[in-house]
Amino acid sequence: MALDNDPLVREVAGRIKADLDRLTPTMTSMFVEVIPEFRHDDEVRRLMVASTESNLAAMLDMLTLAIGLDDFAVPPAAAEYARRFAQHDLSLEALLRAYRLGEHMFGQWVLTVLAELSPSTDVALVTAARIAALVNGYIDRVIEGLIDIYASERRRWDARTDAARAAQVRAVLDAEDLDLASAEQMLSASLRGWHQFVLLWTPPVTRDPGAVLRAGTALVAAATGKTPMTVEIDDHTRWVWIASVGRPALDAARLERDLSAHPNLSMAVGDPATGLDGFRQTFRDAQAARAVALATRGRGLTVYSEVALAALFADHLPEVEAWARRVLGGLMGGDETAARLRETVRAFLDTRGSYTDAAARLHVHKNTVHYRVRKVEELLGHPLTERRLDIEVALLACAQLGLPKSDRSGV
Repeated sequence: MALDNDPLVREVAGRIKADLDRLTPTMTSMFVEVIPEFRHDDEVRRLMVASTESNLAAMLDMLTLAIGLDDFAVPPAAAEYARRFAQHDLSLEALLRAYRLGEHMFGQWVLTVLAELSPSTDVALVTAARIAALVNGYIDRVIEGLIDIYASERRRWDARTDAARAAQVRAVLDAEDLDLASAEQMLSASLRGWHQFVLLWTPPVTRDPGAVLRAGTALVAAATGKTPMTVEIDDHTRWVWIASVGRPALDAARLERDLSAHPNLSMAVGDPATGLDGFRQTFRDAQAARAVALATRGRGLTVYSEVALAALFADHLPEVEAWARRVLGGLMGGDETAARLRETVRAFLDTRGSYTDAAARLHVHKNTVHYRVRKVEELLGHPLTERRLDIEVALLACAQLGLPKSDRSGV
């Protein structure tokens, strides 16, 4: 929409435009003095000056040529300065504050020129209000565009930074010939102490996965008492690791309890280890624990030390299940009775064949354990003392891998 070509508005704008060589440095100096984020190096300062000049020029063109607001976009120099602001992790609030301060200073210039021209008070007030409304409309339009530009660049820059960090961590994990000093230089972190990796992930359908992963990082920090380092792998995956002089003490019980409040978040925890080799080992542990969680469609917390045996089998589930069926026979049923018998045998063997201790662990009567053990031996066709190691390994695999697989419910 075109604007009325008000002669007094044009005159005021023309006088300001003629004095821009003096006025622009005044405005940019004010920005630097009042807003700490504007104290840049020479290169970025030049871009800030160009951004200010381009916005002033656009506003004065609007006033002198009666150009409608719909015809304006964010000036290229101003857009690039907003992107640079985002890249330097400077606050959007500081950038927007500069626009409002600049708008106020421009209004002061208008009043100064009107005082020099000496129109009647009524005309001066109407003209000042008209210019203020037009300038405010322009600033609002530019700010709207700047918010989008800043947010887009912040996301792009964060992704680029995380991608570079992820590549560096992967290089340290994969390059076996990399020495300690080079690895530390690559990561800008010491690798001489203890390390513990935690892998975080969310399902693809999770709303705002970034917020969920950030919450997960906070849970790890609370459970270890340490500030973790993080790497964003993708929108739904984050690597977190704890580095410390002493052995990390992760409170798994607390972590599991806190994690229950986040149903769309899963974690896999590696064992603590030392040095560069330990950095790699704890990551591999966490990866293996995650593989078990995915293979069993498990959610929540998976700790490597609790599923280490299953981790060796996770890539061979069909073969493991077939072997377990040969060893356990009727104990591989998917019903509740078979599951209870498997649990009883594990407790009985774990307590070195003690009916009393097994009963105490299971919270049942000793005679119940006697009955179940006899039932198990009938199903196996031989005493538990035969192939005892095979039975124990098969039962552990069933427990950790969620076997029998065919009876597991879907996600």
